[in-house]
Amino acid sequence: MQRRHFLSVFLGGITALLIAPISAFAATWNKRAFEATKFSNAANDLAIKNEMPSQDIDINAPDRAENGAIVQVEINSRIPNTESIAIFVEHNPTTLIGHFTFTNGALPQLVTRIKMAETSDIKIVVKAGDQYFTVAKNVVVLENGCG
Repeated sequence: MQRRHFLSVFLGGITALLIAPISAFAATWNKRAFEATKFSNAANDLAIKNEMPSQDIDINAPDRAENGAIVQVEINSRIPNTESIAIFVEHNPTTLIGHFTFTNGALPQLVTRIKMAETSDIKIVVKAGDQYFTVAKNVVVLENGCG
């Protein structure tokens, strides 16, 4: 009986240790921002305000996407102390596509594939300190990617 009790306590402890990081991740997930259907609502949920246009953000995406289901986007921020990068597509069912945080001197660069429902701007918002910087690129979508 003592062995069973020990195993149940031991396995319960291991399970709690494995679930703790998942709970911490869930706490940082901004569900409202990712479910927002308008840029202004998603921006409010991410506390984005007074964004300024910047030429220090590179966005590499196709001018024309044959299929909106797979649109490759490369982003590079040359803004010092970049803390996060958010990707928005205005004409998607939900506008916030991704929100990436950079810590401990990580290079603020990323490559990802996104879905686009229709022709729209891909808007990038970079946070550095208390400031927000933005750049946008229009992508013509020839075949709808969100169904």
